[in-house]
Amino acid sequence: MIRSILASISLGVVCMGAPQAAPVYPDKPITLLIPYPPGGSADMLARPLSAELQKKWGQPVVLEYKPGAGGAIASSQLARAKPDGYTLLMVLAAHAINPSLYPSLPYDTRKDFAPVSLVATLPMLVAAPLSTPANTIPELIAYGKSHPGKLSFASAGNGNTSHLAAEMFKNQTGTDMMHVPYKGSGPAVVALLSGEVSLMFDSISTSLPQVQAGKLKAIAVTGDRRSPLLPDVPTVAESVPGFVVNGWYGVLAPAGTPSAVVDALSRGIAEAVSVPGVRGQLAGYGYEVVGSTAAEFSGHIDRELEAWKRAVEASGARLN
Repeated sequence: MIRSILASISLGVVCMGAPQAAPVYPDKPITLLIPYPPGGSADMLARPLSAELQKKWGQPVVLEYKPGAGGAIASSQLARAKPDGYTLLMVLAAHAINPSLYPSLPYDTRKDFAPVSLVATLPMLVAAPLSTPANTIPELIAYGKSHPGKLSFASAGNGNTSHLAAEMFKNQTGTDMMHVPYKGSGPAVVALLSGEVSLMFDSISTSLPQVQAGKLKAIAVTGDRRSPLLPDVPTVAESVPGFVVNGWYGVLAPAGTPSAVVDALSRGIAEAVSVPGVRGQLAGYGYEVVGSTAAEFSGHIDRELEAWKRAVEASGARLN
């Protein structure tokens, strides 16, 4: 009897000491917050990325749109989310712009988030309605200087990359242009098509189809080299030396997310954008896929915070 009791106790101790298998990530749906309305450049990247991740993981990756305040609304929601890897956020360059643009934010840009991956970069396109009286950057500068108050430029919102890129251009060239902000890139392109504004520094992915359809004209691209999609369109830097602006897209998790989960996400994203079909689709929109590690993305954010701080200070832009 005593031997039986001791044997039972020993068995219980062994069972209690057995390591428990950690749950495999992910084992339920993931929400990917998008800080802009549907139809913009973030959406065009997020859709094929989320579809490929869903195929890879066998779990839904649901896109949830939270536009407003240059992405600060979505960022604030992520900062409050449970750090378990099931709520993520796609951020754009505006994420690095906002700390210099707003006097205060409801989150700390560096401390409240865990960088996951720099997914892709994207040059901007200086696009214009066919009616705009300039076809090249030199012509645009000359017209703006000789016709004060006649040129206007659209943006996806105050402090957005499309806004600050144009402000940088104004400052470097002395071109007179009036800013007209919209709620997202999609509505801004609609205004561009209708001729409400003279031009826009827009992500190449959203304006390119309209250029290809002959509804808009491409004046220049803002990257450090010409786009393979528009090889005959010069860079701004060919006329304005040193002017280079690239958009970028990355994924964040809340601070405190386990490193194993962050690593799984980074690997998953890198593998997803490396799939030939996905890579080809994104290249067709003008994206240059990256799929970085978390550490690489963290360094990128640090550099962007400094670069955009200088740009905001030079532009004099400020939002309440």
